[in-house]
Amino acid sequence: MTEGADIERAVAALRAGQLVAFPTETVYGLGADARNPAAVRLVYELKGRPAGHPLIVHLATAAALGDWAASVPEAARQLAARFWPGPLTLILPRAAGVPDEVTGGQDSVGLRVPAHPLARRLLAAFGSGIAAPSANRYGRVSPTTAAHVREEFGTSVPVVLDGGPCRVGLESTIVSCLGEPLLLRPGGIAQSELEAVVGPIRRAARGEGPRAPGTTQAHYAPRTALVLLGGTDFDAAADAPGVAVLAQQPAPARFSGRLWVDAGLDAERYAHDLYANLRRLDDSGARTIVVEAVPPTSQWDAIRDRLTRAAAACPAEELA
Repeated sequence: MTEGADIERAVAALRAGQLVAFPTETVYGLGADARNPAAVRLVYELKGRPAGHPLIVHLATAAALGDWAASVPEAARQLAARFWPGPLTLILPRAAGVPDEVTGGQDSVGLRVPAHPLARRLLAAFGSGIAAPSANRYGRVSPTTAAHVREEFGTSVPVVLDGGPCRVGLESTIVSCLGEPLLLRPGGIAQSELEAVVGPIRRAARGEGPRAPGTTQAHYAPRTALVLLGGTDFDAAADAPGVAVLAQQPAPARFSGRLWVDAGLDAERYAHDLYANLRRLDDSGARTIVVEAVPPTSQWDAIRDRLTRAAAACPAEELA
């Protein structure tokens, strides 16, 4: 089947109130017609996602902002002009008619224009917004290939568009523009890049600002218990029998665990591979995944955020 036929099938499914998985430059999304409350509820049901957690509406172009946002502050306009299409989600006051199912009942809505060419063709052909969280069970590791989506949901999603591995590999940066710009989630665009456009942006404290996707304390977690450790704590834990390890260095000769992944020292490559590596480690049969703490520098912010949330589901004492 040609790509054009795949897109036609996906559009038909969306218009029929069905779900469609599709690639973005960040991760694969599980999409529904954002104007169809019943279809959006299917996303929550399939993922097992709490109803109060809002979704992101994906748009074909920034010209559609006025259909979804009641107002667009100047900072949001500047950020959209600089980073769309791209891995940036803007939280704006919702327009009349945006379903509560999309916004989690809030008076705001998350919007973005993805950069993946297949996503853009799908959105242009559909002609409206597609509400889409990551195409995985709630709180679990996000998918970065079509195969990951099929492993997660089997035949429950009637159409899975295959656009190859995602280029970025981590979810979008989320900025609230309801007042002063507020960074809710680090992602594919660094805080310093945002600040170069609109000046200083404050990182939200826990619980501050509107609810946003992927900001719960425990999230992005594999099924296997995961701990995040540095220094001698990491060395000791990586020596334990039966563990799987995600490190930034080669395995020592003494390693006797299930699997050791050297993810390297390049932040962009590490981010691109992170979820695929976590899935490999999760499938290794290890009793615990031990992750080496990443550097405390700004280019590792999004990676550190995802690993910290993944580890929040597993206290370190479980290694004892």
